[in-house]
Amino acid sequence: MTKYIDITPEEAADRLAIRELVEAYAHCADRRDAKGQMALFTPDTHFVVYMNAKDPKPSQELHSREALAPVFADLNKYAATMHFLGQTTVLTLTGDRGTGETYCMPHHLTVDGGKRQLMIAALRYYDTFVKVDGAWMFAERLLYVDWIEERAL
Repeated sequence: MTKYIDITPEEAADRLAIRELVEAYAHCADRRDAKGQMALFTPDTHFVVYMNAKDPKPSQELHSREALAPVFADLNKYAATMHFLGQTTVLTLTGDRGTGETYCMPHHLTVDGGKRQLMIAALRYYDTFVKVDGAWMFAERLLYVDWIEERAL
């Protein structure tokens, strides 16, 4: 664990802005704001999904902000979602670049007639952040699914 003896106000502001970026991603997902969610990424972003975190082969790999649109639109199949964020750890931070890891437990509700189904996933994101014109953005986001639980409500 890192011990902070001395941190500049600029670094503190950058760390807060990175946390707010991660939170904005979850907020946009839950509000079905795909355009807002896409705006958090660089135009040449790299987004990789590992549906099985133990498998080194990705399930999906995208190479641009525009390619994210169908991924985020796919959330519309759920009646509701709620992304619970755990810790966001900034691993490296140098000037206008950083890396980090975030834990997340999204809850996805499906309603089919009178049947309600809940899917909960345990996710980890490994992120590369870049500061563009004073704003932090995702340059790369690797999504690892550790496990999924499905249950009837």
